[in-house]
Amino acid sequence: MKKKPEVITFKVDESLHAIIKDIPNRSEFIRSAIINALGSICPLCNGTGMLNPEQKRHWDNFTTDHSVQTCDECQERILVCSK
Repeated sequence: MKKKPEVITFKVDESLHAIIKDIPNRSEFIRSAIINALGSICPLCNGTGMLNPEQKRHWDNFTTDHSVQTCDECQERILVCSK
């Protein structure tokens, strides 16, 4: 037996509504955007933007042999192994 899809709703401000209101299949667009965004979530903080104390301890240990630097080609921040 196949389960019915869950329905999730969320509020948007007027400016975002104006941008997406004419998209032919908003539900599919939003599903796709969420799936794509999930692929870009920070593997450490899981998208919260903050490390908990245990994650911070592991990060501090990791950075003894690694650093965060700026890529010369694309100017994005990258992790670089010091060894």
